[in-house]
Amino acid sequence: MSLDELGDWQRTCECGTPRRSDIGREVFVMGWVHGRRDHGGVVFIDLRDRSGILQIVFNPEESRTAHEAAGVLRGEYVIAVRGTIRERPPETLNPSLATGEVEVKAEELRILNESATPPFMIEDDGNVAEGTRLKYRYLDLRRPAAQERLMFRHRLTKCVRDYLDRAGYVEIETPILTKSTPEGARDYLVPSRVSPGNFFALPQSPQLFKQLLMVSGVDRYFQIVKCFRDEDLRADRQPEFTQIDIEASFITPERIYELIEGMLEAIFALSGIEIQTPFPRLTYAEAIERYGIDRPDVRFGLELADVTEIMRTAELRVFRDAADKGGLIKALAVPDGSRLSRKDLDTLPDEVAQFGAKGVAWARVTPEGWQSPIAKFLSEEQMKSVEIATRAEPGSVILFSADKAKVVNDSLAHLRLVIGDRLGLIPHDQNALLWVTDFPLFDYSEEDKRAVAIHHPFTAPRDEDLDRLESDPLSVRSRAYDVVWNGTELGGGSIRIHRTDVQQRVFRQLGIDDAEARSKFGFLLDALSYGAPPHGGIALGLDRLAMLLSGSPSIRDVIAFPKTQRAACLMTEAPSEVDPRQLRELGLKLDV
Repeated sequence: MSLDELGDWQRTCECGTPRRSDIGREVFVMGWVHGRRDHGGVVFIDLRDRSGILQIVFNPEESRTAHEAAGVLRGEYVIAVRGTIRERPPETLNPSLATGEVEVKAEELRILNESATPPFMIEDDGNVAEGTRLKYRYLDLRRPAAQERLMFRHRLTKCVRDYLDRAGYVEIETPILTKSTPEGARDYLVPSRVSPGNFFALPQSPQLFKQLLMVSGVDRYFQIVKCFRDEDLRADRQPEFTQIDIEASFITPERIYELIEGMLEAIFALSGIEIQTPFPRLTYAEAIERYGIDRPDVRFGLELADVTEIMRTAELRVFRDAADKGGLIKALAVPDGSRLSRKDLDTLPDEVAQFGAKGVAWARVTPEGWQSPIAKFLSEEQMKSVEIATRAEPGSVILFSADKAKVVNDSLAHLRLVIGDRLGLIPHDQNALLWVTDFPLFDYSEEDKRAVAIHHPFTAPRDEDLDRLESDPLSVRSRAYDVVWNGTELGGGSIRIHRTDVQQRVFRQLGIDDAEARSKFGFLLDALSYGAPPHGGIALGLDRLAMLLSGSPSIRDVIAFPKTQRAACLMTEAPSEVDPRQLRELGLKLDV
């Protein structure tokens, strides 16, 4: 039955809205059969839509026709009911439902559509494999929890739009089919039929377009934008994702911090979370020194200590070699180390093997001295100096890593989180937001044997470091910043390069000569030459924010139709083969 055939039947309320104040009101309700119960001839139907569940009663003594029609109802049938709202009998009140004090006495029933038996129950607590849920995503999304996540994402997006609109930012769309430019990850390429042999790229971000909008005089821009990156996936990453993209002219980092802190304050309030502003700040160097990572979780201690100089003359070869080769030796002290058994300590090397670490040394601090396999290689003075550096006390366990700086920092940053979680040191009811600032402009790629951009090639160097751009590029700091929440990066941005000469100098340090820069970025260089204003911005991951604030374990839970970790859509079976005629039209031949 179609809605046209219902005649004057128009839905007058949603399933989750009737309350005690509506008793006696005639209603037309429509939705899915969530459950059916037959109690001595009286049929009870739980009717569901996105707003909630409402109990419908089909009593043969009140409406024989409706009761007979209800006899064929099964789960997920789509129905329309005309009836009257009445109070539930006291013994049938359901406090777990918003509508639990009332029910609808059915007077007429019409079946709008039948349903095949679903492959799983439409309920929140069902133990269903993710692959099955993604294959039948349109059914999975009927679950109340899934509906609520979509509604939360809607409220989050609206909150952002309203906040930025009030701040004078203009929402402008930028192209999806654009030019392939080196920005870090692999591009998704789209062949052009009308220009054989040439390709568009799906944007990894609107970076260049939002800079061009600043050149155009837009002044303040934002966009809730789709971005695409062809990279390996994980729980909080998708090949296509949505970010809150912001750019402004004549703006300083301080103004950006203020803008984003206010926006996050409004966003967090959607989940009933109060946050304190302004956020604390750490430079990149401080974050790496104290936590080993540029997105530290600062809700708890276990800070790292550099003990390279203390251990440089130790008789332990692994320590001495690391120091002599320009590496790093770091340690962290775990209070109440008795909670770490010898078995726990013996498994720590397995935790850090993924980072290239060859092991983890340890020492128990007791009033009588160190209990440790490495104690015999250290002097009393060295052990005392390590205790002071790590703030270890009797009862602590000190953990050591010695290797290249990246291996050491990555290993101990991971161990810090593992131990913090294992020993219950992380206060999960607290929220720690901070800014990490002054990132290096470049990193060195061992694979490419050259400098690579930490963020992207359009990030501005700090003015005071500009004179070292050619002589000591790895020492140059950028005007970049990330906002971090409980150890997760929410977003990042920078002040951009607005001068053609500086942009060309940065390109050269990245191995992009003038000819290649003209070929790939000529439009940007031209734009910068026409009076580009100083400008900067930031992008925050909307999917990630929705995931974290809704308490979802995976980013896939807050995306209507997500991909798997193999970048596949199980529902539509994409990616898929295409008709050979389409390939011929594009001038393509497969070689796989």
